Amino acid sequence: MKFKALLAKPFASYISAKIRKEMMRAVEDQGAIWQDLIKTGKKTEFGSEHGFNAISTYEEYKQAVPIRDYEQYRPYIDKIKQGKHNVLWKGQPIYLAKTSGTTSGVKYIPISKDSISNHIDTARNALLCYMAETGNTAFADGKLIFLSGSPELERIGDIPTGRLSGIVNHHVPKYLRTNQLPSYETNCIDDWETKLSKIVDETINQDMTLISGIPPWMQMYFDELIARSGKKVGELFKNLSVLVHGGVNFEPYKAKLLDSIGRPMHTVETFPASEGFFAFQDTQTQEGLLLNTNSGIFFEFVPAGEIFSENPTRLSLKDVKVGENYALIVNSNAGMWAYNIGDTVKFVSTNPYRLVVTGRTKHFISAFGEHVIGEEVEHSLMSIAAQENIRIIEFTVAPRVQTDGELPYHEWFVEFENAPADITAFAKKVDDAMRKKNIYYDDLLTGNILQTLKIRPIKKNGFIEYMKSIGRLGGQNKVPRLSNDRKIADGLAPFL
Repeated sequence: MKFKALLAKPFASYISAKIRKEMMRAVEDQGAIWQDLIKTGKKTEFGSEHGFNAISTYEEYKQAVPIRDYEQYRPYIDKIKQGKHNVLWKGQPIYLAKTSGTTSGVKYIPISKDSISNHIDTARNALLCYMAETGNTAFADGKLIFLSGSPELERIGDIPTGRLSGIVNHHVPKYLRTNQLPSYETNCIDDWETKLSKIVDETINQDMTLISGIPPWMQMYFDELIARSGKKVGELFKNLSVLVHGGVNFEPYKAKLLDSIGRPMHTVETFPASEGFFAFQDTQTQEGLLLNTNSGIFFEFVPAGEIFSENPTRLSLKDVKVGENYALIVNSNAGMWAYNIGDTVKFVSTNPYRLVVTGRTKHFISAFGEHVIGEEVEHSLMSIAAQENIRIIEFTVAPRVQTDGELPYHEWFVEFENAPADITAFAKKVDDAMRKKNIYYDDLLTGNILQTLKIRPIKKNGFIEYMKSIGRLGGQNKVPRLSNDRKIADGLAPFL
């Protein structure tokens, strides 16, 4: 066993044991974090405006601080960008994480001196829990790749600003720097295709032991490696032992990724965002991601169907139930207060608190009141694909309302690796699965308001070409699984 792997063993055991203890006091930790947030928030402009000095209970907090999205936070963010101190949190942020919003354009999310450890330590803890459980520490001595955005940062006023993955890149521990690929220069390349080619140049002959990134861009990396070498990824990298992934649901990509590797592989799922690192897979044996309940974030949960209501129900951790779909609301030591991050989650366990990400609050179809969510379309398509031995590369769904006299329907744009012999019969099975998952959708078909869904096959690499055409190829960009309008559907027309 080499030096880093040897040192990792006791540290992994220590951190894993610490996390196991925190699992048992999650509700108490959340209460303590809320108290600390309010105490610091009293000294800010936001706290003054919302009467933090008079708040002593969570119920009072809910009355004083409404749920907001980025557009409603923009005036505060603008003040921070102009150099004002003590706006949302004490002092100024140490970074602004720049992210592309689906409705707000570019968003700037503050990261404070207090909150940066949430991003760094949680990524570390996910790997340490994996090490402690599996005993696999050997990968720490090989080469590690993090498919990320550029680490080059610009400045807005005095605040360094860039993509979250680029910001985090500056905080990779020194003991891992010698293991990390690609090079800083390659990581700074903006054009994804040029960058990917250079990444392959730098890694194809290395002893890669861990690969991390969002699944669609990991697959592009694998495809390029296979095209260059004529070998499976697992044959190229004989000591590759773990994939770390996040950003999108892994299931639609899992089969093809593992086929590209050519052998079974441990995976570790994470749930990071610019607003915080919310959860991570702490075990290989249980479903779901462990909620990060002791890391500077106080979580609230709103029943998903109420998120756009004027006075939605707001629950703290102690009141959530297994199987319910919730919009995730965060209050953090970066100064985000009752902030709607746009993700929906469902708890699979409350002892400990483990959840799965089910979709986006703004990514749904409800053109006729059906409110279809990402989890439902993913399950319906992937379950039938698995039964039929069909491989799916990528897909998205949109409503077709204008139909020249026929009943409207949901239109599914699917890129197949191997298309079904009978696309109509395949679509019927997917439709039946959807009807079982969503009773409102079933009612609309029963009542002859909708007709069954239709699948439009997309040509090979069509989704990649589409993302390239809109300037969003690579990095952390991904295709929404579904939308309530035709913008993406119409953009895909040239790639049918």
